[in-house]
Amino acid sequence: MEKKTNYDAFWMPFTANRDFKANPRIINRAEGMYCYADDGRELLDGTAGLWCVNAGHGRKEIGEAMAKQVAQLDYSSPFNFGHDIGFEFAERLVEFTPPGLNKVFFTNSGSEAVESAMKIALAYQQAKGNTGRFRFIGRELGYHGVNFGGISVGGLAPNRKGFGPLLAADHLDHTLDISRNAFSKGVPEFGVEKAEQLETLVQFHGADSIAAVIVEPIAGAGGVVLPPQGYLRRLREICTKYGIVLIFDEVITGWGRLGSSFASNLFDVVPDLITSAKGITSGVVPLGAVFAQDEIYQTVVNSAAEGAVEFFHGYTYSAHPVACAAGLATMDIYQNEGLLERANGEIGEYFQEGLHSLKGISSIIDIRNCGLIGAVQFAQPSHGKPIGFDILKKCYDKGVLTRSMGNTIALSPPLIIEKNHVDQIVDTLAAVAKTIEV
Repeated sequence: MEKKTNYDAFWMPFTANRDFKANPRIINRAEGMYCYADDGRELLDGTAGLWCVNAGHGRKEIGEAMAKQVAQLDYSSPFNFGHDIGFEFAERLVEFTPPGLNKVFFTNSGSEAVESAMKIALAYQQAKGNTGRFRFIGRELGYHGVNFGGISVGGLAPNRKGFGPLLAADHLDHTLDISRNAFSKGVPEFGVEKAEQLETLVQFHGADSIAAVIVEPIAGAGGVVLPPQGYLRRLREICTKYGIVLIFDEVITGWGRLGSSFASNLFDVVPDLITSAKGITSGVVPLGAVFAQDEIYQTVVNSAAEGAVEFFHGYTYSAHPVACAAGLATMDIYQNEGLLERANGEIGEYFQEGLHSLKGISSIIDIRNCGLIGAVQFAQPSHGKPIGFDILKKCYDKGVLTRSMGNTIALSPPLIIEKNHVDQIVDTLAAVAKTIEV
């Protein structure tokens, strides 16, 4: 007799548990561009899992590297001990980072990378004698994980409500401007002036109270919100002017999503710290990282007494040897198959044109894209309830996995995507969109 799964014990994250358990969507196998439901149905993965399976599912090279590492060294403490593969992976990673970001602090996730980057920024300011710099500046619609630092600087209200007093933080306005930038292909033209709000916040709080600014180059969970032309560069200029650390949260935009190793490289704007996770191992095993400017590392380390711990922070599984093996194998795949640049080429253009072919469907009010990330935003229904989750379910029933937030459907397919996969995604969205009444 086939064993029936009991769904009771698992409290699922960011999920309507009662709704799900009444009608479960179970995926038990995946390969390449496809996941497979428990009933055997084929589901095209339009979101690379959760913005992370950049190399596609079932990459045997990664599994084999992990198995080999388990047999050699399954675990070793990262506190006051090291292992070669951790140092090897760090050296490999900084081959891809912008100039000057040559130091790596390992974590286990994007949320932990954000917490670590915020602590590094505070430690750096303290080491420079800026003892009053404790405040952070985030941005509306920003997502920086779910730990207390991350939700303090994050700009998604549901993630913040109900968790009591948070860290001292203020927020820039978001850059979504449908009235001027609707249906922009790539980076929108209008809105660079929104960066000037940072000057206003600096004057309001005082530069000597602000430790760091943190933004996603492209806001992901907030609805795939792109930066206006020149916006990120202007933030860089203001932060430099006032000695504020600039953190780019590249947990989503890193590792080929935009056609470059990092959005920082694509937009030619160098931050002081970069947070990374997800695609760093193609989602196979948890691992995150903070990339730091050499000057930040040297300032923090040299401020401590000789022989003393310089930074009282870290994790049991920092630079876990098996995760590092997975990461090295992932980097091999990215380089051998040219995946980091692929979104900036023909397939990225085809993805863009496919998404924008949906323009004209009455229920769709905006389409946004860059590289192999995109969003289709629907009109607010007359009943007032967000419609994205219903669209996600309908796409699932038609064999395509999507991500929903509010009235927006987000897409971030594996970087191995081909034109026939783009066609399937677009055709499915078109069929569902035409059923939406506005």
